[in-house]
Amino acid sequence: MLCVGMRNFSTAMLKFTRKIEDSATAAATLTLPWSQRTKSRQRVRLDNGEEAGLFLDRGVILRDGDRLMAENSSIIQIRAAAETVSTVCCPTSLQLARVCYHLGNRHVDLEISEQQVRYPHDHVIDDMIQALGFTVVIEQVPFEPEAGAYGTAHGHHHG
Repeated sequence: MLCVGMRNFSTAMLKFTRKIEDSATAAATLTLPWSQRTKSRQRVRLDNGEEAGLFLDRGVILRDGDRLMAENSSIIQIRAAAETVSTVCCPTSLQLARVCYHLGNRHVDLEISEQQVRYPHDHVIDDMIQALGFTVVIEQVPFEPEAGAYGTAHGHHHG
């Protein structure tokens, strides 16, 4: 049996239930760190301060720029929040492969580009990478890691 307060709250809260592919104009934005962009069910606060709920299919990964539609047809755009990450520049593909190999062995989330790799900042991991002879730069930037072999690879198609 639902109490009256819960019933009123749940009907008033915006409920975003699906990711959409069209470029319809978003009425608001929702800025989330990586850890929250991988959760399909959660209560959130839109950037305008309004409370909402995400009720997405299991396994949906939200990327910067994705759009979600609510039950009332409202649309929001997802923004990747700046977060503390460690960045390693790798001038050669062999260096990049070495760093990714060692980080992958520790099951670290990785954002990989042609000459650098990013991961959530961790001083122990930073020390390991520095011991391999690489320089680690700590930054505050949006983090967009690989989805993994079993994740949704939206926006990460490799040729």
